[in-house]
Amino acid sequence: MTRVRMTLMASALCAALAAAGPAAAETKKMVIAAPGIPPIFASVILYVADKEGFFKKYGVNAEVRPFDTGTAASRAVIAGDIEMSLSPSALLINQISNADADTVAIYGLTNTDFLLATTDPAKTSCKDVVGQPVGVDTVGGARSIALRTMLAGGCPGVTIDDVKQVALSSNVAAAMLAGRLNFGVLHLDDVSVLEAQGKKVDKLLTVQKANPNGHYLVFVVRVDKLKENRDDYVRLMAALIDAARFIRDPNNADKVADDAAPTGHPKEVSKATIKPLIDIDYWPVVDDGLDRKRLETLIGVMKKIGGIKPDKEPVKYDRLVDESVWRDAKAMVDAKGKVH
Repeated sequence: MTRVRMTLMASALCAALAAAGPAAAETKKMVIAAPGIPPIFASVILYVADKEGFFKKYGVNAEVRPFDTGTAASRAVIAGDIEMSLSPSALLINQISNADADTVAIYGLTNTDFLLATTDPAKTSCKDVVGQPVGVDTVGGARSIALRTMLAGGCPGVTIDDVKQVALSSNVAAAMLAGRLNFGVLHLDDVSVLEAQGKKVDKLLTVQKANPNGHYLVFVVRVDKLKENRDDYVRLMAALIDAARFIRDPNNADKVADDAAPTGHPKEVSKATIKPLIDIDYWPVVDDGLDRKRLETLIGVMKKIGGIKPDKEPVKYDRLVDESVWRDAKAMVDAKGKVH
């Protein structure tokens, strides 16, 4: 009798698991690209969402996967290999304008911390960069676009063609620390790394000054995938909103610095970087970071400097972004009631 009961119980368990299988399978894995190996500091919002349990809180099955650059990540989104990338705003503008890429932005990082820096005390003018190797992520990538923008807006008479771009992914600071080159396009955390190692850094140009109304990064998704799995994207966005709120709470600075470990920085460097980024509203929480005026200004800049081909029509703002995902995600976050 016991054996019969056990057999019946086992059969019932198998049936229950079989019934649960399709429901579990409905939770699609959402792969999000973190640009740079190691990832750039902007990616910390992704790691906070993962490590602090926000993806789980909103019922989304997410994987954060590093890519060499935001350019490579965006191409993976276009190819349908991943669900979302954190990529340069200018890149998305160019891809849609030039090739009608079936992609759209759903969240943005408006303000950039990019700067052109040197570790050579004898070369502290932007004109000293002429003919010199300059570290970037990849030609046409975020740092490369930033370099072009800084030279065009802040160094009269010097263009991108006057320098030698050296592709180093996110390892520009490491190359400068090793003495392989003296000029590089850096983030604030890169500067902290160099200075922590005793390297004096002179800041020649910043994107904020060269193009104060520009736009930095966007979270890129494919239009067709967004239509097919919209609920998953809304839940993913809700997790990022909670993560951004968590980062902004000064009481969480140690946790955020711990969560930032994948960037490769020591905890003290990460912790020192967080507040300056919050001060420039780096990870938006009040809105979706898809400011119309800034993005339309950037579209104009891309047309002017040749990012958009002469025979191509620049993308319109309403085609470039989908503001509804963030709006619905915020409503979901507010409905949860717990604000970090």
